[in-house]
Amino acid sequence: MTSFIENSFLSKLGSVTKADADAQGFGIVKLDADGKILIYNKYESELAGVPVEKAEGKNFFTDIAVCTNNRIFFGRFKDGVGKGELNLVFNYVFTYKMKPTNVVIHLYHDKSSKTNWVFVKYR
Repeated sequence: MTSFIENSFLSKLGSVTKADADAQGFGIVKLDADGKILIYNKYESELAGVPVEKAEGKNFFTDIAVCTNNRIFFGRFKDGVGKGELNLVFNYVFTYKMKPTNVVIHLYHDKSSKTNWVFVKYR
């Protein structure tokens, strides 16, 4: 499966600001290695129905998107972050605090900036 993220965007992840993230037409969640949300953009907030201020600083997998706390999603994230190699695209259905919502997920670890990302696009 191919990603919906352009390489030009991926190449500048180390300098992406909240405003840059909000300007994109897909969900962007920047996470630390444990899943704590560092950036939660407007698109993702609207898709999930979770206000940005309630998401940032919380754990994505255990506090905000509990339906991702499984081997398919969180397991892949932890494995990739642990290896320092994460670039996976897959279909998923969000179900936590919302009606089932079909999305495409792109989990990504940017080696140059050592940052971790969850990109989400409604499908």
